[in-house]
Amino acid sequence: MAEETKGEGFVIKDRRFSDEPEKKEEPVTDRQEPRKDEVRQAPEDFEYPPVNFSSFVISLSTSALFHFGDFPEHEGGGAEKNLPAAKQTIDILNMLAEKTKGNLDTNEQNLIQGVLYELKMRYVKEKG
Repeated sequence: MAEETKGEGFVIKDRRFSDEPEKKEEPVTDRQEPRKDEVRQAPEDFEYPPVNFSSFVISLSTSALFHFGDFPEHEGGGAEKNLPAAKQTIDILNMLAEKTKGNLDTNEQNLIQGVLYELKMRYVKEKG
């Protein structure tokens, strides 16, 4: 029962019961080989910045900017606004500021307060 004919011109083949080895099809692309400047590093070759409080705050602020529509989701695509997600990220930063109050050095405190101020002002502007 590996092959059944249904209607005109349609053949259904159940590969589970076939004696033929499964052929792997290679994806068809219309692109040429990538240029040297297009070749991206593999994730394991990429040096990520050290994880510390400042880089974490910057990462969250970048996420909020993404939700404001400052960056496209993928190359060549359009940027989309997601104000509820931006607000949630701002709320996370605000909670982080409250929970770490008194435990940050001057630079960290100034960074999180500055980022929060800028993002809150941007949210008010975007909300209109």
